[in-house]
Amino acid sequence: MSGTSLLSLLEAEAGAFVSGEEISRQLGVSRTAVWKQIRKLEAEGYEIEAVPRLGYRLNGRPSRLSLQELLPKLVTREFGRRLKLFDDVGSTQDELRKLAEEGAPQGTLVVAERQTQGRGRMGRSWLSPAGKGVWMSLLLRPEIPLPLTPQLTLLAAVALSRAIARVVPLEIGIKWPNDLLVNGKKISGILLESSAEDERLKYVIVGMGISANLDPEDYPEELLDKAVSLKMASGQTIDRSRLIAAVMDEFERLYDLYRDRGFAPIRSLWEAHSVTLGRPAVLRTPQGTVEGVPVSLDESGGLKVRLANGETKTVFSAEFGETTGS
Repeated sequence: MSGTSLLSLLEAEAGAFVSGEEISRQLGVSRTAVWKQIRKLEAEGYEIEAVPRLGYRLNGRPSRLSLQELLPKLVTREFGRRLKLFDDVGSTQDELRKLAEEGAPQGTLVVAERQTQGRGRMGRSWLSPAGKGVWMSLLLRPEIPLPLTPQLTLLAAVALSRAIARVVPLEIGIKWPNDLLVNGKKISGILLESSAEDERLKYVIVGMGISANLDPEDYPEELLDKAVSLKMASGQTIDRSRLIAAVMDEFERLYDLYRDRGFAPIRSLWEAHSVTLGRPAVLRTPQGTVEGVPVSLDESGGLKVRLANGETKTVFSAEFGETTGS
């Protein structure tokens, strides 16, 4: 049985329930096979209601991005102007890396409706269901020293927070270095992966995942107290094309500012959006645990933490543990 044949059957009923028994009879498969295909369609973004003794009903289809809808909304000079749109990929990072190695120009953007192997920081997987979020990767070819690459992570966080605020009326906070939060719950993640040769930075791929229109049932139960979508937080369905265009606009503006004036204005903007500074924290670093109060960013993008003895320590990579106070 194919998803298409089951989908056609549900669509033909025009919003009415179809019993599992009737679907089994018409398609010549078991009830278990029907249930498995229903789950597959749901994973692709279809909304299917299941009611005991009534059966299944198609309530909604996945919204799909299109070049015809997205391109007219772009106001950028180069970011997003070369755009590849996929229905289904393992990871947009991997797709863009292939293009980067083939010589794709800065600003090339890869967007996917769904990722099956989306990833975040520290090797974690990233939930990327079809038609529900913004899953994309942007190519940069910065002319900066290799050690300054982390500054771009902070720039990306500011760009996303400003772009989201343009599209939906939510207060977005940045948790160091680049997690975006609404009321303490994560709504976006950023992953930078770079390639260098002879100590020279060849390119940087900025992976961005924004949980735009996910519903509570799209999340595993263990994530519901840690993550939220823009739709869940605002009560509004998000125009994903508009959101992508806003991200590209903000990113290009800040990237131009960074190239012209360096990291200082980006640092100021990041600190203004931060929910990390001034709050006691426990940071687990590769060198051990650091406990103190984050106070600012240093010139390279590291987090300056004031310790209990009054000294200041700069942290460049860490996981936040439980805070030691409010």
